Amino acid sequence: MPESYLGSCLCAKVSYRLLTPPKAVTHCHCSQCRKSHGAAFATYGAVPRQEVCIVSGEADITSYASSESVLRQFCRHCGSSLFWSRKAGDWSDWVCVALGTLDTPFEATKQKHVHLDAQPAWSPFPGPCVQQG
Repeated sequence: MPESYLGSCLCAKVSYRLLTPPKAVTHCHCSQCRKSHGAAFATYGAVPRQEVCIVSGEADITSYASSESVLRQFCRHCGSSLFWSRKAGDWSDWVCVALGTLDTPFEATKQKHVHLDAQPAWSPFPGPCVQQG
């Protein structure tokens, strides 16, 4: 297992390092995640906030409050979704990282699909949802 995990946005202006492997790998089918990623679902892994280091392009990260409690962050140049986190309360000390932006190979031991009730009719998730690990 690597000591750290590197990631970046599409244009590579923003790069980051995770000092711990992502946990709670989740494929989210909610409408906000679908719209944020332009895909049938978004895949995130959570890491403690203090374990996320922005290596370059911190000024190039833009934030958007997608709800009263959630802040989404993305590259202001290429639009890559990078992170989301809670502004306060439970889990506000964790950051969810868009795993598609990782450059270091990562293998999730456990993963789950959430908000399947919101999945689009044009992309139904096939069969029962299986949690690995």
